[in-house]
Parts: sequence; C-alpha cells; structure tokens
Amino acid sequence: MSQAVGQALELGRRAYDARDWPTCAAALTEAERVAPLPPDDMRRLGVARFLVGDREGSLETLTRGHRLALAHGLWTGAAESAFWHAWMLYLGNEHARAAGWLARARTIAEEHEVDEAVAMLPATLEARQLVETGRLDEALEVAAGAVAAGRRLGAPDLHVLGLLSGSMALIRLGRGGEALPRLDEVMATVEADELTPTVAGLAYCAVLAACLALHDVRRAAEWTTALADWCESQSGLVPYRGQCLVHRTQVLTLEGAWPDADVQGRLACASLAGPPQGDAWYHLGELMRLRGDFADAEDAYRRANTAGRQPQPGLALLRLAQGRSEAAASATRRLAAEPGRLDRPDVLAAHVEVMAAVGDLPAAREAAAELADLAEELASPLLAGHAAAAKGTVALAAGQPVEALVCLRAALGHFVDLGLPYHVARVRVRLARALDLVGDPEAAAYELDTARAGFDALGAAADLAGLEVADSLPGGLTAREAEVLRLVATGRSNRAVADALVLSEKTVARHLANIYTKLGISSRSAATAYAYDHGLAG
Repeated sequence: MSQAVGQALELGRRAYDARDWPTCAAALTEAERVAPLPPDDMRRLGVARFLVGDREGSLETLTRGHRLALAHGLWTGAAESAFWHAWMLYLGNEHARAAGWLARARTIAEEHEVDEAVAMLPATLEARQLVETGRLDEALEVAAGAVAAGRRLGAPDLHVLGLLSGSMALIRLGRGGEALPRLDEVMATVEADELTPTVAGLAYCAVLAACLALHDVRRAAEWTTALADWCESQSGLVPYRGQCLVHRTQVLTLEGAWPDADVQGRLACASLAGPPQGDAWYHLGELMRLRGDFADAEDAYRRANTAGRQPQPGLALLRLAQGRSEAAASATRRLAAEPGRLDRPDVLAAHVEVMAAVGDLPAAREAAAELADLAEELASPLLAGHAAAAKGTVALAAGQPVEALVCLRAALGHFVDLGLPYHVARVRVRLARALDLVGDPEAAAYELDTARAGFDALGAAADLAGLEVADSLPGGLTAREAEVLRLVATGRSNRAVADALVLSEKTVARHLANIYTKLGISSRSAATAYAYDHGLAG
C-alpha cells in the first residue's frame, strides 16, 4: 500500500468517526481510485455517500461491497450489505427491488454461517412490510423476535429497528400508549451514541413522526430540538434534514413561532421530493391557513395533493373559513366515515367545528364524544384539550353556556399548560361568547381582549377579522346564523335563504333551530322581530 493511499484511508476513517461525511466520502473515494478498499472501509464509504445525499452512489458502493464479500466468502458481510441495500431501497419506495435484496440476505444467512445479529436484521424490515400491508399482529410478533435478539446479542441496530417496527404496529392498532415506552427506549439508545449514523437518523425521524401522530406535543418538541442538534453536529449531512424541517414546522406552528415555522416549512418543501414533500407542503399550508393567507394556503394544499399527500382536514377548515360551509361539511363527513385513518383525532376535531358551524349538532356531539374517548385512550394532554374544546363548542352551539364554560375552561387549562398560544386564543373567544350568554359581559370583554392580543401577536389575521364581526353580533349568534336571521327577517322561505347563501335547505333549517334555541324564541315572526330590534334586518 502506497503512503498516499494509507493517508487517504486514515483520513477517511478519522472523518467517519468525527461525522465529517464529505471528507470521509472524498478521502475513501480517492483511496479507492488506487486500490480496492477493505470491506470495513467499503462500508464506511457507503454510509458516507448516503449521508451526503448521494443515494445512487451509496447503493453502487453497497453492491460492490456485497460482491467483494461474496468473492472472499465473507458471508456475514455479504448478508449485511444485502440487508442495507434492501433497507435503502425500501425507504426510497422501491419495494420490489428491496424485496429481492432482502430475500438474498435471508438466503445467505440460511445457507452459510452468519453472525446471528446480522441474520436477524431482515426480520426488522419484514415487520415493517407487514405493518404497511395491515398484518399488524404478525408484524408485532416478528418485531418482538428482533427486539429480543438485539437485547440478548448486544446488537443496538437490530434492537432499535425492531422497536421501531413494533411501535409502528402498535400505533396502527390504536395502542399508542404501549408504543411510547418503546419509543423512549429507542431515543435512549440514540442518545447513548450506540447506533450507526443511518439508523440513528432513521430513529430520530420515526420517533418524531410517532410522537406527532400520537399528539404528544412535549415529546415531539423535545426530540425535534434533539434532532436539529444532531443534524448540526455532523458536517455535510443531507438525509434527515428535510424530515427534521417538516417536524420543526409542525412544532413551531403549535408553539406560536410562526415566522420561524414559515422558514423551516419552505426549506422542507425545497429539499424534499415525493410524499415527504407532500407532508411539507401540507404543514406549510396549515400555517398559512392559520395566518389567514388563504390563497397561499390553497396553493400549498394543491401542491401537497400533487405530491401524494391528501390535504385534509386542513382543506376542509380552509373552506369553512372561506364561508364555503357546505364544501367543508361534505369533506369532513367523508373523512369521518373513513376507517383506519392515523389522523383520526385531527379529523374528529375538524368535524366538530364544521358540524357545529352548519348546525348539525348530533353529528358534532358524536364526534366530540369519540374524540374524548381517544384522548383518554392515548393519555394525551393535547387531545384532552381538543376534546374539552369540542364539547364546549357543541354546548355553546346548543345554547348551553354553563356547560360550555366548564368544558372550555378545562380546554384552556390544557392549552395554557402546553404553551399553545393559538389554541388558547381560540378557546378564549368561545369563553367570551359563553360568558356573554350567562350575563357576565365584563368577563366576556376581558376574554375577548386577551384573545385579540394573542391573535395580534401571532399574526392570525382571519381570526382578528372574525372578532370584529363577532363583536357586533348579539345573542351569541355566529356570523352564519346572523346571515340566516337577516334573510329570514326579509320574509324569505328556507329554500330562498338556502339559494341566497349557497346552502342546503336542511342546513338552513338547522341554523334556524339553533337560532331559536340561542334567542329563546319559537317562531319566524319572533325571529324577525329580534332581527329588527337588534339591528340585524334591513
């Protein structure tokens, strides 16, 4: 071996240990131009190329390393390189090619003497495939075998990959509470720096996605920061930064740091492709919707859909904010009827809001009850807040302000404790309406002033505009109910009101029933008189 090659190898190895991926890739590539790399250095080069974003170069290196191992009868190395080839292809949604390499890894392990931990690695990907095909109980069993073997053999990569696949199965089974301790165990292993860098990055992203899916805001915020720090500690790292940005967009939006969330979201959209980019566009659209940038939100949702991410329930809430309540209602009714959605809590929260807005209180009440059950099942403070807010919204729409106050104060406590300023401000608006209805206008004014300050600090333009409208409406009426009442006062029939507002006649009837309840009246003539007495007619 020449001195130059030796120096290049040594530089590449030091760079690998220091997590300087561009230097590692360049040094080992330079050494390989002169002489074939030893198997361990071939593995290092494959990892470094993957982490600098050269996926095809990494796959090509893995292929050469696999052939080299076969040629020298290094069966453990051959099986391991085949597995990582399958893993990379699977993450790239090339499932057919991944299946071929996974079968090759299995065959080598069955026909030759292979390190037991390496022989078990294919089980982790098989468990993940079982999750994706809905065979969840089988996935749990396969993943449990990998976890047990990883613990027994002291193989952290095997252990963590098994835990991740098992956690995914539990979440799909609706047993998220059982998944959380496993996810915490994964992150303890990551923090102990016991994993190869590729598995560590995968673990960060998978755990963050799981925490957000389970509405565990505290864990999500904590691990989002940890992932950002991990990414920054490594030179030239490309994979995982995109997913990190998506997660940071979500967390920063919840925390009310909207300018920072906007920056992170746009970077994520620019750096990702395919379904992950769809997620990035969706969450950027959510931020724009909350800010009242409806045209930009519409464009973001459309881009999310093009990339393969259904833009719901955000799009339904956008339609509601735009006054297109029938379109919103059609969307959330469809979503609520779809079984097995991982975003079921988000769908239910949106469905309550939309159904209350269109006057379908039985549907809103049913969705609120299911949301409360999910909150209890998952032991999620965030979902508990949403469930209490949903019950308060239904009670308010049903003309039960005392019950609404109890529920909304519970929701406020959860959201304040979690540090979610937008949710806090929205609940305060509903608290103000309830307080006004029970005859405490001074307390209502305090809540509205606080909500207005919160919206103003966030830049929630649409909510601020909504407050200006709400301030002028008597009797706890919503803007839509005031429109219906105004048209009824002109003598129009329900059909004529429906045509004027582009609603169904059934929806108008619901609104009218809610108006009667809120105002304590029972006839169209009384409604007309109320409208004239309170400046809603003419």
